[in-house]
Amino acid sequence: MQRHELEHLIRAAAAVTNEYEIVVIGSQSILGAEADPPAALLQSMEADCYPLKNPALADLIDGAIGELSPFHERFGYYAQGVGPETAVLPAGWEKRLVKLQNENTDLKIGWCLDPHDLAASKLVAGRAKDGPYVHAMLKHGLIELPVLLERLQALPVDAQTKTRLAHTARGLADGASSDPAA
Repeated sequence: MQRHELEHLIRAAAAVTNEYEIVVIGSQSILGAEADPPAALLQSMEADCYPLKNPALADLIDGAIGELSPFHERFGYYAQGVGPETAVLPAGWEKRLVKLQNENTDLKIGWCLDPHDLAASKLVAGRAKDGPYVHAMLKHGLIELPVLLERLQALPVDAQTKTRLAHTARGLADGASSDPAA
């Protein structure tokens, strides 16, 4: 997915739900902070989102512009309507959202995760694709390890999980700094 495609999804989600502000969580929220991130971060063809003031309307997003919809078939990308509980995020993430608003969003607002909050969320999710995603963020300087470690400590998880996630983040950072392609 490219930024103009995310802007289109924000515009469409706002139109479908009749809401002005859409929250984008998940991997493609990187497009809020980075207009042209590395290709490794752009592999997904979907953006997870929900209306800020009325998350219950996320089902409308799924139905109208979700997976296998005519929208998806026409454009090759889609929005997945989710709820705020979908991602485990560090305390205070709402205050750090990155605003994406321009003519391509029809001046509707897409609130995208701060890259460090996104990385913390990816690490706590712990899927096979999440480690490489965070590694790429570190390798390309989109996030800094000290800030990521702070965000991991602010996650609503137990101390043992925080320790494990910090260890994982350090390993990914070591790999990023020793990566000959970096």
